[in-house]
Amino acid sequence: MPETFPETTLRSERLTLRPFSALDIPGVQVGCSDTATQRWLPLARPYTRDNATTWCTVTAHALRESGDGIHFAVTGHPSARLVANVGLRHTDWDTLTTEIGYWVSPGARGDGIAAEAVRRVAEWLFTERSFERLELRAAEGNTASRRVAVKAGMTQEGVLRSAGVTHGGRVNLVLFACLPDETVPGDDVGRRM
Repeated sequence: MPETFPETTLRSERLTLRPFSALDIPGVQVGCSDTATQRWLPLARPYTRDNATTWCTVTAHALRESGDGIHFAVTGHPSARLVANVGLRHTDWDTLTTEIGYWVSPGARGDGIAAEAVRRVAEWLFTERSFERLELRAAEGNTASRRVAVKAGMTQEGVLRSAGVTHGGRVNLVLFACLPDETVPGDDVGRRM
């Protein structure tokens, strides 16, 4: 049986990161149908309610159970409304390295939610799971995602030429990474749980 992450719920000052459920289907459909999300992520087009249902009730859980990673429904306090998705994938259990990705719902953008969620997952990954490296790949033209990486305390390491695919074709990916001793100093995200 492959190594896996345990089913987990994380909290930060403003957010709860928890497993996906059927309650998230409408929010996932809205977030994954959005033009900006569709521009940078090669999701189904159109992104239907059936796609959202499969993600929330089957795929997100199967990816955790397979050892690939773990995906969180990100909700705000106190509304518990889905505001984002953040997840780990391509986990290498031998080197304790994984890749993080995210999308944010249209109405929740620009409020630092993605950076806060990334920092919280990184803190959990390094302190409770003893991982050694967290990577993030953002399309070169996706300036919003690249800003999130920097705000989350990640270091840009280089450009992977023609390494990504979007609906518009192949794109260069900017590689960011964070190591256990490189968390954002003075940031209390997740420390007031």
